[in-house]
Amino acid sequence: MIDSRHESKTKFLDAAMHVIRVKGYSATRIEDVCEEAGLTKGSFFHHFRSKEELALAAADHWSEVTGGVFASAPYRELPDPLDRVLAYVDFRKAILQGRTLCDFTCLVGTMVQEVYDTNPLIREACNKSISTHAATVEADIAEAMQKYGVDAEWTAQSLALYTQATLQGAFILAKAKGGPEIAVACIDHLHRYIEMLFTQSDSRRVLHDRSSTARRQDTF
Repeated sequence: MIDSRHESKTKFLDAAMHVIRVKGYSATRIEDVCEEAGLTKGSFFHHFRSKEELALAAADHWSEVTGGVFASAPYRELPDPLDRVLAYVDFRKAILQGRTLCDFTCLVGTMVQEVYDTNPLIREACNKSISTHAATVEADIAEAMQKYGVDAEWTAQSLALYTQATLQGAFILAKAKGGPEIAVACIDHLHRYIEMLFTQSDSRRVLHDRSSTARRQDTF
């Protein structure tokens, strides 16, 4: 039997994810979340002592929900790690298709833009969420670097975080423009950039191998 207390708490968390992405953290009232959840204010305070506590729980809930989506995405089955990285980027673009702004923008990205200097607890919760997700991308990038012999000044971690910076920036532009088109274009650029990094690294390796071969031949 479903625990009604757990069910109502989940409704509040789902409602918070939606309302905050529409209105922002500061403009979101507890009453707004209750209305979206279809539950009473008394029920809200049974689960959360404040809006801040709700936001902290919502950040964790966001990580759990979105983490499940990405873990079960088709690109996870691809055997080649570089293909997985590029397909991840394509998957992020596909999420934008046919959705409203609040449905594809990031909850923790939305919150941290507002409270980064005023609420360290929420800021850290958002940082944890973004960094944890980036770490899953980092693992595939690191594997791809090893497979393709990439020896570069950049690291798997820095590129993984760059993917998140690009996506968050794309969401901001989509909000400013009032539609996903600019975000789609930004994600396409991200795809091309990652391809270029690995192509250039492979080209440099081939050139180095050729130079080494030529030098060895000159010694005979």
